[in-house]
Amino acid sequence: MSNKEVKAALKSARDAIRNKEYKEALKHCKAVLKQEKNNYNAWVFIGLAAAELEQPDQAKGAYKKAIELEPNQLLAWQGLANLYEKPNQTDVKGDLVDVYQKLLELYESGDKQKWCDVCNKLVELYHQEKKYLEVAETWRKLIRMKQEEGAEKAELHQLWKKMIQLLKDSSGNQDNKTGQLLLTAFEHALNSADVVPGEDHQNLYKDFIQCLSKFPHEVARLEKACHDMMALYPTMSYPLEVLCLHFVNSGTLSEEALHCFSRLLEMDASSGPGIIGFGIKCLKEKKYKEAVKSLTEGLQKTNQCPAAWCYLAEAQMKIHEHRNAVLSCIQALEALGTPEGPNLRWKNLALQLKAETLIKIADADAAEEAIKALEQIVDASSDPVVSALRGQAYLNKGLMDQASKISQELLLSHPDLAEAHALQGFIHYSQKNYEQAEKSFLSAIEKKAGTAEYHLYLGLTYWFMNDETKKDKGKALTQFLKAAKLDSYLGSAFCYLGNYYRDIAGDKSRARGCYKKAFELDEMDEESGTAAVNLSVELGDMDTALSILNEVTGKARPGTAKWAWLHRGLYYLRTGQPSQAVADLQAALRADPKDSNCWESLGEAYLNRGSYSTALKSFRKASELNPGLVYSIYRAAALEQILGKYENAIATYQQILKKTEDYVPALKGI
Repeated sequence: MSNKEVKAALKSARDAIRNKEYKEALKHCKAVLKQEKNNYNAWVFIGLAAAELEQPDQAKGAYKKAIELEPNQLLAWQGLANLYEKPNQTDVKGDLVDVYQKLLELYESGDKQKWCDVCNKLVELYHQEKKYLEVAETWRKLIRMKQEEGAEKAELHQLWKKMIQLLKDSSGNQDNKTGQLLLTAFEHALNSADVVPGEDHQNLYKDFIQCLSKFPHEVARLEKACHDMMALYPTMSYPLEVLCLHFVNSGTLSEEALHCFSRLLEMDASSGPGIIGFGIKCLKEKKYKEAVKSLTEGLQKTNQCPAAWCYLAEAQMKIHEHRNAVLSCIQALEALGTPEGPNLRWKNLALQLKAETLIKIADADAAEEAIKALEQIVDASSDPVVSALRGQAYLNKGLMDQASKISQELLLSHPDLAEAHALQGFIHYSQKNYEQAEKSFLSAIEKKAGTAEYHLYLGLTYWFMNDETKKDKGKALTQFLKAAKLDSYLGSAFCYLGNYYRDIAGDKSRARGCYKKAFELDEMDEESGTAAVNLSVELGDMDTALSILNEVTGKARPGTAKWAWLHRGLYYLRTGQPSQAVADLQAALRADPKDSNCWESLGEAYLNRGSYSTALKSFRKASELNPGLVYSIYRAAALEQILGKYENAIATYQQILKKTEDYVPALKGI
């Protein structure tokens, strides 16, 4: 076949392809290859025809042969791209990327429009594969190409916005380079916007700030963006809210932060971040109740703020709302998820606060939870304070050996650590080794004088000491007073002050005040509540006694607050109000159905009301629970007599006289 015949055969192949006669085209190409086996066009035409005949392997082989012959010719690369783009081609994305990259190289110095088309396709491919760095770098080349061609500002603006759109899903999981390219895209888009200020520009700024807030190391850039947006849009609260949350999460309370909190609340009094900021300010100023109120309110509006949950837990601990503080720590940990970077600090803090609070609850289950929390703290083994907490948790759980081991190790490795001496004190105190406990607590106070708990336990140590020289409770009083002064929310300090003034000083009025204060701080403190009521009665102040009892019973759930129901029931019984007495004594029995004395009192109330049959049942129940209650047995006999059950009454009287021969009421009754 001559050169002329080869050209004719190739023309016939081209015409056949144009007419969709692909098999005919293949015949012509094969004829050419018999004569010229390295004919580039023949291999390209075979690729085209085979692709249309759905023979992808043959097509791919033909194109690759052509590329091998002429690697810088466009036709074969274009054909291979078309082949790989077909829907039935799977697992070829990696190959298609290589083809697109070669096409970009070939088009770069020629057809700019085709270069842009291929660039778009390559970016789309990278995006599908979530290769965000490659997306960013390739799109950046496209923008650079457009800039070199002198593209209009509006077109470039749209391209920067498109780049942001392409990379928006990357911000949660990007390498630093991708992140920087995304932030650069935002800055270019903002600078190329037509209408400033304007709605689109404003929304773009919001997105930029939101994106920046996900980059822990871009603090300066975030602050600048917020300030710039505030200058452009002074009535918009969003940048100020982000800035406030940034200050909250930074853990610092600078003058600038306080200014931002105040400015935000002036702009929007209901803003979650603003209210949270005010709550943190209250916490730092030791206004703990106000802090709890504000932080709780702010978190109802902005609940995904781990730092704010930690601050709330801290404030709740300060006022000894331990169970609420545990719940706040749990919320902080849920909001954090699996943190890294600066958020790891908040996770460790939330876990430590949770453990401290659980230790204050002081039961075995809470101690177990505290140990689990401490185990999750990163680098906990290197923190002696965390080790001391672990020792306290072991002590609360009854694991004395483990607690003692930690105490001894800490005293050797950190002899100046107050917590180490306090732990040793708690161990000695629990073992009633009061002299050793005294030494340990004095050492702890010497190293950390402002801790109310240390003074309280030193006071308790003096209170329970058996040594003759310690009978004077004056030392205990001094420590209880110091504890109460250092922590005005420490209910147990006021309770023991009440004990001192009642039992040692004989000052009922002052004792009543201390018990009342202790009970106001902790409504679960039955001892203080009962003492406050009893002393109020002794002092003839029934109004205060009833006020306390009414408050407790008004809040009590069914089956709780027995002491309050019982005290008020007895008051009603004494003051001739039997129906009210019945209701309260029944409520007391719902809390403790086996209290024989309460059944006896209920019998009295029914008797005074004239409900003889029910009174009889109550007295019988009392004597069943406690056969030694002679009065209840006598009352049952007397009621049987009133109800005309004489034989039963005589038998019951005789039952009493067998035990107590000279029980006058029974002798009279019989």
